[in-house]
This record gives sequence, structure tokens and C-alpha cells, in this order.
Amino acid sequence: MNKISKVLIANRGEIALRIIRACKELEITSVAIFSEVDVEGIWVRKADECYPILGDVLQAYLNYETIISVAKKAKCDAIHPGYGFLSENADFAKACEKAGIIFIGPKPEHIALFGDKMASKVAMKKVGVPVLEGTNEPIEDKKEAKAIASKIGYPVIIKAAFGGGGRGMRIVRAENEFDKMFEAATNEAVKFFGNGQVFIEKYVENPRHIEVQIIADKYGNVLHLGERDCSIQRRHQKVIEIAPSPKLNNEVRKELFRISTKAMFKLGYESVGTVEFLIDQNDNIYFIEMNTRVQVEHPVTEIISGIDIIQRMIEIADGDKMKYMQEEIKFRGYAIEFRINAENPQKNFMPSTGTIERYLTPNGPGVRLDSCAYTGYKVPANYDSMIGKLIVWALDWEGAVKKAKRALDEFTLEGFPTNIQLHREIVRDKEFKEGKITTNYLDKNMDKFTLDAKNHLEEEEKKIASIMKFIDSVKSKNVKVRM
Repeated sequence: MNKISKVLIANRGEIALRIIRACKELEITSVAIFSEVDVEGIWVRKADECYPILGDVLQAYLNYETIISVAKKAKCDAIHPGYGFLSENADFAKACEKAGIIFIGPKPEHIALFGDKMASKVAMKKVGVPVLEGTNEPIEDKKEAKAIASKIGYPVIIKAAFGGGGRGMRIVRAENEFDKMFEAATNEAVKFFGNGQVFIEKYVENPRHIEVQIIADKYGNVLHLGERDCSIQRRHQKVIEIAPSPKLNNEVRKELFRISTKAMFKLGYESVGTVEFLIDQNDNIYFIEMNTRVQVEHPVTEIISGIDIIQRMIEIADGDKMKYMQEEIKFRGYAIEFRINAENPQKNFMPSTGTIERYLTPNGPGVRLDSCAYTGYKVPANYDSMIGKLIVWALDWEGAVKKAKRALDEFTLEGFPTNIQLHREIVRDKEFKEGKITTNYLDKNMDKFTLDAKNHLEEEEKKIASIMKFIDSVKSKNVKVRM
């Protein structure tokens, strides 16, 4: 008999709504939480029950003692953390266990291991996964770090030891830049993660960022759900994700699957997770990190595999065995995800906020939209700038790109700056259409993108004016128009 019948979602926005939908299909009662600025959140309305988290809005989704208290009050069996916030907090997972609540995710020890970038690198190296040359222990001393960088050889990358999402990260191409970049990285690490320790690694020029989706049950069964190409990034944060990678060598692909599943089996990993790699220009593989949570970009994998990752995550936490063998999983077509962010690409991707004044979404075959937005929704300035994800699918790469063009052209979101126009220009770019993308794609190409949505809006206004003119002419002839 399954233990999970009621789940609290310790998150907000589109991922909270995504988890609520998964719960409904599993016939599990969903419980939402919300901060004072999220009262009008659509996930709050869609959940079976909802509870406010009062006080500091920045801490609302991080205060796990309060969240666990709400879960107990609501008589929840389990908590799903989503992504971000508490999703990779081992102390939260332990506190859930202590309170008798199932944490829908990996074991606390695995969250702790992979949350420590240095420890995870050592652990993965021990089980045969190739890693980048660099430090094995966190560093705080600038002089020591500089000496290590000189020994490795420039360029190097400084990374926050206890962070992620591109925060606390700086590339250093020459020794005379090191002091400034070290201070910037450590200061950012303290600000976002409360810990200024960093590590130094060899920096790989123009790599592809490829990740493998893992799913593992409590009985030693470990499967992969293919790879995703996350090379298009801004400030080390993903912007577009693709499954499968359009230009990945098939032998490299097989090796990524082999080492990822083998490593997770040897480490006894449970739940879903993502093993991330850099692939250099010579197809050398380097492990960079493991994410012990559901990824923002999980929909592209769901679409090509037909597997609901959120539902499987809940079932595994409930003790269910894997429902299929690796050879039963078939991948079909190409899926592309575009993160829709409230930000201004013309101003170095500065976050924007405001009320959505007009919201017309794309639809049709092969189009999916995961979003918490609606006309009249006020995007708060307190949280991440992502307000949704547009996902398209087609049988081949060319078809997926064409589908993306059509869907992005249909998308209207007015009220504040977004990155939709940037996406429109990317899908028309020759390099993108040919699948020739690396992590420096945006840095290299931003200057050629106009980022001016004026022409797109003018065309839309012309179409509307033409339709209205036609309707007026028909009405003047007393002909009934069926709308």
C-alpha cells in the first residue's frame, strides 16, 4: 500500500504548478504554500489546499521549520521541493525525515555530497568519471589560490564551492586578472550561499554543456533518459535546452550514458538527478557537477522519452520499483526549451518586473507551455526572473527549429521587457539552425541580434487592422460574420 496520499509543494511559480498537475494525475492531494507577494499565484488557485507563509518574502520558501510545520498541520505525507530554494538542502531533507515526512528526492547524504563541489568531484573520480584538473579542497586564501592557478595554467575558472546556477563563478584568462576576479567570485559566493570558499579548475574553451538525466529507484535500478544540450547560456545560466544534442558524436553519447549510470549505481543514488559534463572540441568528457533535484529543463526529456519525470520521482519516493527496463525506453524526435524570463537582454539581462498587460500564448501540435503567467499577473521583484518555459517538439531538428519560429512568433507578452525577441532571433541564426552551439554562443553573437521587437509588433498590429477593416466592410453590406 502506497504511503503518499498528500504532498506539500515547497516552491512557487511554474514548477509548483507542474508538481500540482503531476499529483492530480496520480490522484494525490496537493498543498501549495505562498508568500505575501504570491497571493495571486495561479498555483495557489490550482492546488487542492493552500497555506500562507507570513513574514520576510525572501525567506518564505527557505524557512523549512515553518514549511514542515505547515505540512504537519495539513497532514501531508510528503514534501516535494521542486528546484531552487530548499531542493538541494540536506538539512531540510533530514528535518523532513525526522518529522516523519517523506522528502521527495535523494537521500540527505547524496544531497550533501553533491552539494559540495569538491567532495563530489573526488567521489566521481573514484568511480571512474573523468574530471577537470584543479583543486580537491575548497580555498579561501587568495595567495594560495593564485599559486594553484599558475600551476594549472591559464585560463582557469573560479567556482563557489557550495553554490550553483552560475553564481560565484569567474573566468580568469591571465594572471593580472586573478586578484580582481577572485574577490568578485568570493564576495558573490558569500552573498548567495553564505560561504566564500571556492575552488580552481582548468577552464575549457568553447565547450558544449551536456547533461544526462538519471532516474534510480531504491532497489538498485538505475536508468538514463538521454542527454540534454544546455550550451546556450548567459552569465553561466541556461537559456535554451535541447534534447537530444543535435551535434553530439554517438560514441561520446554512449560513453556519457555508461559512466553516468555506472557512477550513480556505485554510489547508491536514489531518485532523479542530472550529471553534468563539458565536452571539449576534441570530444573529451569532463564531469562538472551533479544536480540532486528535478531540473528546470526536464520537459524536453519528458517529451522525447514519454516519461513523466515528476510522477516517477514521487513514485520512487513512495517505494515503487522502476516500471521499465533501459531497452524499453525509446527516444523520438527533438525538443527545444526556451526559458521565458522577465529581463532586458539590451541591458545585460537586467531583471524586470511589472504587470502583464497582454498575454497571448502559442499553441498547436508539438507546443507545450509551462508557465505561471496570465493577463493581469504582477511579476514580483523578489524571486528569479523566469516566468515560464516554451517547449517545442518535432520529429527532426529542422522541424523543431521551424516549430520554434512559429511558436515564438505567436507569443505575445506585454507589460515589461522579456527575452522572447532574443529567442526569435536565435532560432533564425545560421549557427543555431545548424546545431553549432557552444557555451560562448551568446557572448559571440549578442552584437548581431537587434533585440528590437518593434517590427514584430508592427506586423501583428497590421494583421489586426486588416481583420478589423474586413469585418467593418462586411458589416456595412449587412452580411453576418461568423466568428
